[in-house]
Amino acid sequence: MAHQGLQQVQKQTQSLVLAPQLRQSLKILQAATLELRNSILEELQQNPTLEELPVDGISIEQQASEDKETNDSEPASTDEMQLSEEDYSKLSQLDEDYREYYTQEASNSQFTSEDAQRRQHFFDSLVSETSLQEHLLRQADLCDLTPQQKEGVDYLIGSLDDRGFLTISLSDAALMTQLPLGEMQKAADVLKSLDPPGIGAKDLQDCLLTQLKLTERDDTLAAEIIRDHYELLLRHRIPDIARKTSSKIEEVQFAIEEIATLDPAPGSKFSDDNNRIVVPDVTVEKSDDTWQIILNNDYIPRLRISPAYKEMIATGKIIGKDKEYIREKIRAGRFLMNSIEQRQQTIERITEEILKFQLDFFEYGVSKLRPLTMNQIAQTVGVHETTVSRAIANKFIETPHGVFEFKYFFTPGYQGKDGQAVSNKSIKDRIANIISNENPAKPLSDQEVVKILAQDDVKIARRTVAKYREELGILPTNLRRRFQ
Repeated sequence: MAHQGLQQVQKQTQSLVLAPQLRQSLKILQAATLELRNSILEELQQNPTLEELPVDGISIEQQASEDKETNDSEPASTDEMQLSEEDYSKLSQLDEDYREYYTQEASNSQFTSEDAQRRQHFFDSLVSETSLQEHLLRQADLCDLTPQQKEGVDYLIGSLDDRGFLTISLSDAALMTQLPLGEMQKAADVLKSLDPPGIGAKDLQDCLLTQLKLTERDDTLAAEIIRDHYELLLRHRIPDIARKTSSKIEEVQFAIEEIATLDPAPGSKFSDDNNRIVVPDVTVEKSDDTWQIILNNDYIPRLRISPAYKEMIATGKIIGKDKEYIREKIRAGRFLMNSIEQRQQTIERITEEILKFQLDFFEYGVSKLRPLTMNQIAQTVGVHETTVSRAIANKFIETPHGVFEFKYFFTPGYQGKDGQAVSNKSIKDRIANIISNENPAKPLSDQEVVKILAQDDVKIARRTVAKYREELGILPTNLRRRFQ
């Protein structure tokens, strides 16, 4: 039997360890414009040797010239001058201003009750979106309800999903709250009477009927179709609905158009808003028959090394650990500025190659978009493919046809009969145009769309057309048919 026990084994392995400066450089390259601005502002607070240039102040080129002169004039001798009392006080004060500004302010002032009230007022004044539950609870507070009904309404409001539908049956809700089922039913009726119309329904069918009832349209053909012929409505079987309701096809179509005006998810308007502000990193525009690439530097602070610290280094007024500390901060500041400059240059070079390769897109639009891979751009720019991936991450480009993500221009495609490659986004655009121009009474099948695309030297399978049609949100043929 093998001996069991603890052993120490020494072995040699190789692993890739990213230096802190390399991590910072990759972070700067990958960051979006607004994220980069926040990172730079944080570094400004931590590094006392960095200063932000005013918008109309010294130019970056002039600042680069001054940095070179400072480097050339810095003495190489180890003979350092002793710090005077005045110099040491100045250095300490500058460093303290950056590291302990807020703590000094707090320690030098008395936090009074008035300050506490102002602080609380500030937090209370923060604007936030009203949730669906808050919106309904405020209305329920204004209703004349018994304590049991109020408890039931509050419980049902907490049981709504993002669409505004109930996620629990009334019998289960009554069991959980130990309320009579009759009181829970009254609570459900109160909930359905609140705004937005259709809230508190058990499903989509109930939601649509509730909206028609609240607007006194529960005796119309639209209500009859939803109530008695809901399955036929889902399958868009207009002739069958007309026959079962003894109505004309035109009347059924009008009723379906009325149903289409109803809100299928009344609670969705209160869901969290995930929209974000998009700031284009690059703008590509045409001026005098020439395409121009304009980098967006408006949100990126312009930095320089503080002249006060550079003067101390150049004149040799600081020695020992103080000088090493300042030199380290200056090196970190210069590395940050170089990383920002390299980021902008990389984005500009990638944009230039995209403009060359996708020139027809910039001229004519999405229909002329060509297939493109990151490896192709990486080879022409002279960087690794992963560098291109990081450089275009979370970044946008403004074109004459709208604002697009950089990733939008990197798509697979198909080979046409003439040998020209066609992007899948271009094919989607063609499919959307073909279907938008079809006869509503005789909508095109997926196979017919395939034949039309083949006339334009684009050969794809029928299942691919069906896939792209679904991604575009276009209904199948039977659901697009409109009877005259």
